[in-house]
Amino acid sequence: MPPRDAEATRRRLLDAALREFAEFGIAGARVDRIAEAAGSNKAQIYHYFGSKDQLFDAAFETIVRDTVADTPIDVHDLPGYAARLARRYEEHPQVMRLATWQRLERAADAPVPLAVKSVRDKVDAIARAQDEGVLPRHYPPGVLLTLVLQLAAVWTAVNPEFSAAIDMEGVRREDVVADSVRRLLAG
Repeated sequence: MPPRDAEATRRRLLDAALREFAEFGIAGARVDRIAEAAGSNKAQIYHYFGSKDQLFDAAFETIVRDTVADTPIDVHDLPGYAARLARRYEEHPQVMRLATWQRLERAADAPVPLAVKSVRDKVDAIARAQDEGVLPRHYPPGVLLTLVLQLAAVWTAVNPEFSAAIDMEGVRREDVVADSVRRLLAG
């Protein structure tokens, strides 16, 4: 029998957890479903992650790490950055679903250090770009980042009824996001 690949098992558990937590949140997620989807068992979850809450933390940190790596901020092209984020959220809906569950079920917890660092790094990059005259100063760096991130995520919060009621044929969501950020920067 070949040796088991611990990292592959851990990755399968994380992937299954991402899907489970995105669909059901922390309270509704079931460890047995995660283990079954990963082709593993509950003991492996506790071995690698300690608890269901720690598994959620690992899943959340994974989406933060992957999103930052796949869509780094570009202060010279904030509209393009926002459009790339919007596309990522559309291609990977579990990202914003997990972020929503984090806000809903973990609001009273201490912030996730990796997420805080990511935000601080982006705010610092915007502040430097404002100091260099690359970006306008009509919003403080943190406010500007918040607005850009919210515009990038705007389509993830649209109710199905709204989507059914409006005609989006021929409209590329990421183009609308990029145009909105351009207008935001123009003042």
